[in-house]
Amino acid sequence: MKKIITLIAVFTACLANAQAFKGKGDIKFQVGANIQQDATGITSTADFGLGENMSFGFQVTYLLSANKYLDFSPEFGDRADVRARFNANLGNVINVDDKFDVYPGLDLGLRNFGGHVGARYFFTDGFGVFTEAAFPIAKYDTTDNELFDNYNNQFNVSIGMSFNL
Repeated sequence: MKKIITLIAVFTACLANAQAFKGKGDIKFQVGANIQQDATGITSTADFGLGENMSFGFQVTYLLSANKYLDFSPEFGDRADVRARFNANLGNVINVDDKFDVYPGLDLGLRNFGGHVGARYFFTDGFGVFTEAAFPIAKYDTTDNELFDNYNNQFNVSIGMSFNL
């Protein structure tokens, strides 16, 4: 009986201590689905806390399902994107819940300079969910094939799992 009570107490403490963004030294890893016009794929991010409300990181996206045009299929370079990102973590500023974080930010990728706004919610100290919307601010030409210029270069939404490392 003592073991069961101890286990319940530890589990409850884990839930109570779940924090979405802890500040300097915090590391978040996210993986999820990326949804955009004419394509869907997988995305992964890693964010590193710089201060109480700032983080930087990297994002990698690869489109698994991309439409063919005029019998042309997108190549690896059309499907893949890598971005450096900077976030303003506002969860403790808006003071909604310690488990909830809202983070607008900027990113610089292989295809554009853009912005994003996201939110994550942690159920436990190590596991949560996230959603993010990204949009290009300034596009630049990176492909020889104009048919696939919009892949990873347009408004997109991501949803998935978030982990504290």
